[in-house]
Amino acid sequence: MRLPPSIVEYTERALREILLFAGPADSTLSRFFRDNPKLGSRERGAVAEAVYGFLRNKAVFSHFAESGFGPAMRRLALLGLADAAGIDAIAGITPEETEWLQRVTSFDRATLPALLRSDLPKWLYDRLVARHGEAETLTLAAGLNQPAPLDLRVNTIKTSRESAIAALAEAPILGEPTPFSPWGIRLARKPALQNLPLFKDGSIEVQDEGSQILSLVVGAKRGEMVVDFCAGAGGKTLALGAAMRNTGRLYAFDVSEKRMAKMKPRVARSGLSNVHPVQIAHENDAKVKRLAGKIDRVLVDAPCSGLGTLRRNPDVKWRQTEAGILEMNALQSAILAGAARLVKTGGRLVYATCSILEEENEEIVQGFLAVHPEFILVPMKDILAENKIPLEMGDYLKMLPHVHQTDGFFAAALQRQ
Repeated sequence: MRLPPSIVEYTERALREILLFAGPADSTLSRFFRDNPKLGSRERGAVAEAVYGFLRNKAVFSHFAESGFGPAMRRLALLGLADAAGIDAIAGITPEETEWLQRVTSFDRATLPALLRSDLPKWLYDRLVARHGEAETLTLAAGLNQPAPLDLRVNTIKTSRESAIAALAEAPILGEPTPFSPWGIRLARKPALQNLPLFKDGSIEVQDEGSQILSLVVGAKRGEMVVDFCAGAGGKTLALGAAMRNTGRLYAFDVSEKRMAKMKPRVARSGLSNVHPVQIAHENDAKVKRLAGKIDRVLVDAPCSGLGTLRRNPDVKWRQTEAGILEMNALQSAILAGAARLVKTGGRLVYATCSILEEENEEIVQGFLAVHPEFILVPMKDILAENKIPLEMGDYLKMLPHVHQTDGFFAAALQRQ
């Protein structure tokens, strides 16, 4: 089934807004669709996939678009649509445009320079090559530039993974167990979940398997006092609450009123009563200080560059900057130090990011340990073995898309002596 001729124009207009990089691509697209209500669901899907396909391949497609003819933005839109739906699905294009698309999309990318082939900004490519070498960087980039599957986490308070997979099959939606998380289901496609009874009653939540592993690393137990220090919209909070079997007290801290508002309906749907959302002003808020030395487990899923999530958010690589990384480093160190005060003797502090940069990961942890001798690093391999998770790690958890088929995640576990 072919897309209507108007889809090229809509894709051009959407790309013009996205390429301003004034905000996250998903927010910009949502606003674009609200402003263009005549677009049907199929057309919206095609525009969205074309935009995300272009963002993943921005460097290469911009290079290809230097050939051809006509307005440059139309050429970029055509390349995005061809990537998303195939050339034959695009109606209303000329024979010359069809021939050009067939020629450039069949081009052997292996002949392109390595930087262009990586489809990463030069500053990021150079950093990764300095750490890992060109071959490993290109392999990592290829993993980051692939669309992500859809992972679900089963709410074990309400159902089992086996029951959830069976219920999804009746929809019919094909799902299979994730290889590492005992709660995860990976879907073969990306259906609309909002109307499914399983989703409405809180039996399933969308959560990447790597993020699910972070909850296991925290190791929250029944009856404990636990803090999710940067809770956001609550994805990991819900996983921690279920791991605690809805007992104890789980504080969900965040500075954003908007994110906290998104968390509340998710908590209600989950059936958890042990979650206590608390908005704070900063890491040294009085609400934080009152809990100093009282908490069994603290998760710091720190604000970061988000460069591990490029499979889902390919615009991040084009919006992020080196200066932004330096600002993040200062914030990460401050938040980790603030959260550490909460941990009781013998308690666990987990620092995590969805970044692939050592500057945001190992270096932050090592800097913290250098000035906090009361904490020691707990080798990640020991924690994973204890939880019977079949992952080969050393001191840290490092999940990578081309190795583990997850987003890029990092975690370190620290214990107060």
